[in-house]
Amino acid sequence: MTLKSVCVYCGSRPGANPAHARAAKAFGTALAREGWRLVYGAGDVGLMGEVARAAQAAGGETFGVIPVHLMQREVGKRDLTRFVITETMHERKKVMIMNADAVVVLPGGPGSLDELFEALTWRQLGLHDKPILVMNVEGYWDGLRTLVDRTVEEGFADASLAGYLTWVEDPEAAMAALREALS
Repeated sequence: MTLKSVCVYCGSRPGANPAHARAAKAFGTALAREGWRLVYGAGDVGLMGEVARAAQAAGGETFGVIPVHLMQREVGKRDLTRFVITETMHERKKVMIMNADAVVVLPGGPGSLDELFEALTWRQLGLHDKPILVMNVEGYWDGLRTLVDRTVEEGFADASLAGYLTWVEDPEAAMAALREALS
């Protein structure tokens, strides 16, 4: 059986709502308990650090990818199962998605949105067919959902675009959706 890997995009900051950090910890723990590898941005700060430390504490494998220019800013977490340093952000995103079976987006900022939209665009273009989940913890991504729907309504994207995203509310729902998608 091949090890399943889940790419997690999330904030390099903790955010203002403690529920986001709790969700990141719970999701990291759940991935490890399922026997799945965490693929993420290799930072030891914000939600990235929370999800990685939780996965490690639960005995999970971790695969981190960080560009050289973010090593200090995001405190590159060198004690991962696999730690990759890239030259650029573009390389980072490519290595992360190419080493994952699915993508999950937790709360985050512009970087998380950039990663999500690249994965979504690549899916729309047929460059991959990996499931993409958005973890809408306490409604954090409600505005994003409205934007995606509006993009389709206004004719700037095919209706299939919205169908490429699976919306979940918490780590438990994410794990259930991933089990179904990756079985």
